[in-house]
Amino acid sequence: MNTAAFVVLAGMLGAYVLLDGFDLGVGALHLFVARTDRERTASFATIGPFWSGNEVMLIAAGGTLFAFFPQAYAASFSGFYLPFMVALWLLMVRGLSIELRGHFADPLWRGFWDVGFSIASSLLALLMGVTIGNLLRGLPMGQNGFFSGTFAFLLNPYALGVGVFSVIVLALHGAAFMRWRSDPGSEIGAHAQKAFVILWPIALVAYAGVTAATMAVHPVHNAVLWLVPILGVASLVAARFVKSAALCLTATSIFLLALMISAAGTLYPYLLPAFPIGSGGLDIAAASTPQSLPSAFIAVAIGLPAVLIYATLAARRVLSRKA
Repeated sequence: MNTAAFVVLAGMLGAYVLLDGFDLGVGALHLFVARTDRERTASFATIGPFWSGNEVMLIAAGGTLFAFFPQAYAASFSGFYLPFMVALWLLMVRGLSIELRGHFADPLWRGFWDVGFSIASSLLALLMGVTIGNLLRGLPMGQNGFFSGTFAFLLNPYALGVGVFSVIVLALHGAAFMRWRSDPGSEIGAHAQKAFVILWPIALVAYAGVTAATMAVHPVHNAVLWLVPILGVASLVAARFVKSAALCLTATSIFLLALMISAAGTLYPYLLPAFPIGSGGLDIAAASTPQSLPSAFIAVAIGLPAVLIYATLAARRVLSRKA
């Protein structure tokens, strides 16, 4: 049952990265791909129907962590208090940028929110990667299972490298999404395609570097996990050479899923591995209680299908609209 809970939690976090990943990527590219006011309005319009629903997945994943693994929830939210507070402020800046930019036509007003939107999106992507990098590297853990390090410890070269890789990959995913959501022949679609072509070789080289660095800081002993990077490379190559915008977006989505599967498989059975790797940590058995899992599964069995049905119906309603 603990393993099933781990799979559900990893699936929800993967869904969040996949869905919110494209609008974070659009935000990271916003100032570079969209140059004129009309193009920036079109850039916002590509994610307009999706961004708030995507961020609900983050709240749902946090609730799932609390329900299944309350010990890990307490340890992570106390240990990462400052990064989580920064993330909340960045999420608020993004939301305000999307909601307020169109209220006035003044160039100064719109430029302010354009810059805020792009910087907040880029920093959120960076923070997401730094968090995953630190989990893979391991955390200083006290005897009570709580984080005993400092904020400076989290800013190590490996985690920062994963953070930069996260910005590159999500920008690539965002370019594929922006191209798919734009009208054929539109300026914003052409700019997005150009950005994708520039980012693709950078992402490929960065992927090789991050994979090698991860193998060094967190050796993988499960042979099956060695196949996941092959899936990642294949999907990344396919994304570059397929002609269809929909297939390109599908390929970048598979690439992101391969990354999340690789990260979850490397961490298992730990939720918060100790630093250095191999010295223990908070695993899925210690992070939950026999009393909490059955009731949490009942809540997930009722709530998750409702969320999926609603998300499917909402997506079908807006997918046919082009920005």
